Amino acid sequence: QVQLVESGGGLVQPGESLTLTCTHSPMAAIYYIGWFRQAPGKEREGIACIRKLDLNTYYSDSVTGRFTIARGSERNTVTLRMNALRPEDTGVYFCARGPPRFDADSSALRSDDYEDWGRGTQVTVSS
Repeated sequence: QVQLVESGGGLVQPGESLTLTCTHSPMAAIYYIGWFRQAPGKEREGIACIRKLDLNTYYSDSVTGRFTIARGSERNTVTLRMNALRPEDTGVYFCARGPPRFDADSSALRSDDYEDWGRGTQVTVSS
């Protein structure tokens, strides 16, 4: 079982940026690590994932062009750089370990395919 801990959340104003970090216990680079978020009263939404082996990434339409997932500069970390934040980006952000591959691109951000979740970090975008 992989342990994951999210950090970096906070309160920001619309248009500002924030970087989240997912720190995980050692794991093989073949597995995807994904970022998900959940707003109050809404279902959990997959927004980005990366496989460290080859840096393959997937993004949801809602964050494409604004968010960037990457290997962290520190060992066993994955970052999520969030630019041009909007109020609708508010929610609890989670990272999780995914499989080494997906049956289809459309399943890359499906939460059912992920295991070993962190507890989340709150991001609030408000003026």
